[in-house]
Amino acid sequence: MNATQLFDLSGRAALVSGASSGIGLHLAQLLAGAGAAVALAARRTDRLREAVVELQAQGCNACPVPLDVTRGPDIEGAWTQAEAQLGQPIDILVNNAGILYAERFVSQDPDEVARLFDTNLKGAFLVAQEAARRMAGRGGGSIINVASTAGLRAGGHLSSYGAAKAGLIHLTRVMALELAHRGVRVNAVCPGNMKTDMHTAFEERGFDDSILRRIPMRRFGEPQDLDGVVLLLTSQAGRYMTGTVIPVDGGQSLSWM
Repeated sequence: MNATQLFDLSGRAALVSGASSGIGLHLAQLLAGAGAAVALAARRTDRLREAVVELQAQGCNACPVPLDVTRGPDIEGAWTQAEAQLGQPIDILVNNAGILYAERFVSQDPDEVARLFDTNLKGAFLVAQEAARRMAGRGGGSIINVASTAGLRAGGHLSSYGAAKAGLIHLTRVMALELAHRGVRVNAVCPGNMKTDMHTAFEERGFDDSILRRIPMRRFGEPQDLDGVVLLLTSQAGRYMTGTVIPVDGGQSLSWM
């Protein structure tokens, strides 16, 4: 098998949550470009439809799927809908849906904290659970949990966000341990500060300069900086990898050790 074949996703099918913008949208486009059929799932269905039209115009098999990960009972139906529209079982999950809440620990609002945990941890848990049940029953698959370097280190104003992502990282390892013998690989990718809509919260608070000084590569990340690791973990190139937690942060986590 040559290098091109190792990373080829032809014949595979993926569901990407939080795919209406930012990292999720980019990774859906990446997987489609590598040959996978892709279900783009999110709450903002208008954006999903626009993205799907563009992918279909490029000859990709793609479909939009309404999904609010905080509505647990709806997840099974969304997954069934995605597989029906794509016309094949899904064997790749990019578990990406998430929100940001930045505030000092003593000032964090309980309602906002609950909303964040419902999305970033509980929602991710439930989507991964649905994926794992289906993949294990069919002989295998690949799950990527999109965590964050905030789950690996302490960062000011990110107590609830960091705690949720740390929980997702630990969940990744437990899932990998329990599912390995069923052929389901589970890994986590931990982006650093990426230039997406979510990054606006840091810009508005004037945190950009202080964050940039702590990144050894002296630039913020772009969604395409995740391409290599995501293709590795979803394809045959990463077939012996499970339970890994990979920072993609320009060395940012090193400066906090």
